[in-house]
Amino acid sequence: MSSIDMSADSPRHGARALTILAGGMALAILAALAALALSLGRPLGAVAFLPFVLPVAFWVARSDMKTMKIPNRAVLALVAVFAAVGLVALPVEVWAWRWTHLAAILVLGFVMSSLRLIGAGDAKFAAAMAPFVALADIGSFLFLFSGVTLAAFAGHRLARRIPAVRRALPGWDSWERSDFPMGIALAGVLVAYLALSAAGLMASST
Repeated sequence: MSSIDMSADSPRHGARALTILAGGMALAILAALAALALSLGRPLGAVAFLPFVLPVAFWVARSDMKTMKIPNRAVLALVAVFAAVGLVALPVEVWAWRWTHLAAILVLGFVMSSLRLIGAGDAKFAAAMAPFVALADIGSFLFLFSGVTLAAFAGHRLARRIPAVRRALPGWDSWERSDFPMGIALAGVLVAYLALSAAGLMASST
């Protein structure tokens, strides 16, 4: 009797198990944050977003550097983070109003993408980021975005000139392409903004 080769299914099963584990951990963290918010009697603010946004930001930055694309799943994951964690991080009325930020940036991004000013993936991810940013912080956020973009551009251009980096990460599209993987800057500025907000250094957090 011939044996059944399960080796082809092993990576799939491993990925599924990892996804289930990550989902379980996310739910556990969310439950703990919800319990903390209830015990304190107030929303937790930007600090509640960080444990969930960080892995999505890493995913986006890595994917954009490797393939010059931001996965739609990453965009949806970020929207899901705001939808779920936002109820713990923000007052309900603020959480509800922030969805208009997503709609506005989605329309603006569609127009800019149609004019080939930005990539479609960048536009969608920017729209998913928008609800995390308070209206009172727009000026500071744009200033921060400028700085993060310059730093990300310089860092990326330097990294791709280093042979050891290219050997460690062979075949990454952004090493050869002339255009810049903006996902690095978008992911970076979102994390930086939330960290500064959590530290009370943004207008909306004072």
